Amino acid sequence: MAKSYLQISLKIDNADRGNAAGVYNKYKTPFLNGIKGATSKELLIRDEDVQVLHGFETAEDAQNYLSSELFNNDVVIALKPYLKDNPDVRIYTIA
Repeated sequence: MAKSYLQISLKIDNADRGNAAGVYNKYKTPFLNGIKGATSKELLIRDEDVQVLHGFETAEDAQNYLSSELFNNDVVIALKPYLKDNPDVRIYTIA
């Protein structure tokens, strides 16, 4: 069970959301199988944005993911063409 969450909110045009979902699907399994402490990953769609909610065992695991090669060299590069603004990145801990 996740004890911390990394929430990344992305501004993406409706026309590009299918491509962004493809990035999510491509990297979901490598995230779950290769990132220390990863417990879940969900794609949340709203009219105003798209959110990716990552579950982790600890807040430190969430913070470390943001420095990982998978995040910086794969996910960020793949999403860059679809982003309309800088992502809003937040880490939450379950009380």
